[in-house]
Amino acid sequence: MREILPALSRWYAAGQPFGLATVVAVSRSAPRGPGAAMAVGPDDEVVGSVSGGCVEGAVFELAKEVVETGRAQLRTFGYSDEDAFAVGLTCGGEITLLVRPVTPAHDAAFGEAAASVAAHRPVVVATVTDGPAPRGAALAVRPDTVSGSLGASGLDAAVTADARGELAQGATGLRHYGPDGERREDDVTVFLQSFAPPPRMLVFGAIDFAAAVARIGVFLGYRVTVCDARPVFADPRRFPDGAEVVVDWPHRYLRATEIDGRTVMCVLTHDPKFDVPLLEVALRTPAAYIGVMGSRRTHEDRLARLREAGLDGTELARLRSPIGLDLGARTPEEVAVSIAAEIVALRWGGTGSPLAETSGAIHRPRPATG
Repeated sequence: MREILPALSRWYAAGQPFGLATVVAVSRSAPRGPGAAMAVGPDDEVVGSVSGGCVEGAVFELAKEVVETGRAQLRTFGYSDEDAFAVGLTCGGEITLLVRPVTPAHDAAFGEAAASVAAHRPVVVATVTDGPAPRGAALAVRPDTVSGSLGASGLDAAVTADARGELAQGATGLRHYGPDGERREDDVTVFLQSFAPPPRMLVFGAIDFAAAVARIGVFLGYRVTVCDARPVFADPRRFPDGAEVVVDWPHRYLRATEIDGRTVMCVLTHDPKFDVPLLEVALRTPAAYIGVMGSRRTHEDRLARLREAGLDGTELARLRSPIGLDLGARTPEEVAVSIAAEIVALRWGGTGSPLAETSGAIHRPRPATG
């Protein structure tokens, strides 16, 4: 959804209705997770994807239909082995989509939510998918304000309370309520979609590898900062648009920076005078990933220095060094791919093994510790 919001916001601001399809539930080996979205706008312009190509043709027609009728629809697509030409997921999974019309006149919540996402402010969009409440009705919930309505004040209040609880976790999924928000009933199904600010990627050491890592970090949706104490290397012209470049000692910058459990750090300096003070700080933060460049010999020396600095075995075990997965990478771009692959594998609990050598579900649920 985040990727297609610029187009949706443009249509919305121009008063042009569009049909928005959102994945609200999946099972088995579905290609896209809850929150994936596709929209059909003016002149049949299409943005986004809900299945990687399996059912997009049918969703295109559905999106046009809901704009014409003004009525949202809930539709499930799965695999069909009875008819080779049936619309369905060839991977064998199942997805449930909410397809709804969006117009400024009937959906004030969308504009408020889109503005919050664009400004990197947290927001949860709650949308009725099923039950006696109006299907497609939406509520945009922020930490301090709410816009829109799900059709009943009690339901609005219950969903608002739950949505604010989900903001901290960044959770997305279905919730069930009674018609007036009763929590022990399940007549009304509401899809809560959290939009947390983008996670951060901190790249320390403004070398040629850093430029490649920054590019792939921006591509993956991270808010990227490159930090180096040497102004001659920390030149914004060497890095991609969208990456912040900071001239400062890495450890000093890190101490003054907010780190959360989604932050990833790539330490590429492989110089003890930068690495050791930086890692003393980094390993005591809640960062999700701390990868460090260097040979195995360099890593052993680094570990010895960090032990002398007072770090214990549990802290040192968090280091990913040498950084990246074993892809045989050589060039800066190839190394960036190996680093990104390790980050993705850690995020989703992947093994890094070839899928041809594994069994079971391809698309894993997010790990509980994620």
